[in-house]
Amino acid sequence: MEYLIHQISPYTSLLSFMIGLPTIVATYYQSFKTRQEAKLAREGMHSRDCLEFVTEDGSCVNLVPLETLHSLPKPGDVVLLPGDWIGADSRFVPGAFRIERIEHIYTPAETKARRPREARLTKAVAMVSSLH
Repeated sequence: MEYLIHQISPYTSLLSFMIGLPTIVATYYQSFKTRQEAKLAREGMHSRDCLEFVTEDGSCVNLVPLETLHSLPKPGDVVLLPGDWIGADSRFVPGAFRIERIEHIYTPAETKARRPREARLTKAVAMVSSLH
């Protein structure tokens, strides 16, 4: 019996290693991903560097990356937004929205070659009301 155990031992060690190592790597990856998602949720990163169109109740209609804009809308402007497109579960259909007010959110610049007290526009929030 000891002879059989002695013969199988290297194979069981290899099998354990082949199963254990990917399991450890996958567990670490899932843990890392969960921590990153939690950090992003705390910091509101989904809308960082974006113009966010928000209704009175705080619902987000659309996000537009700031680098795609040549200028920000002003209060009183009318914008056409795609909303959730059209579908059974769409809350916001494409249409016209009036800009009620704009809020600008700035953060300290994070580059090495920044000027003293330099800030950068991190996010803009446009409060909108539907015209349809």
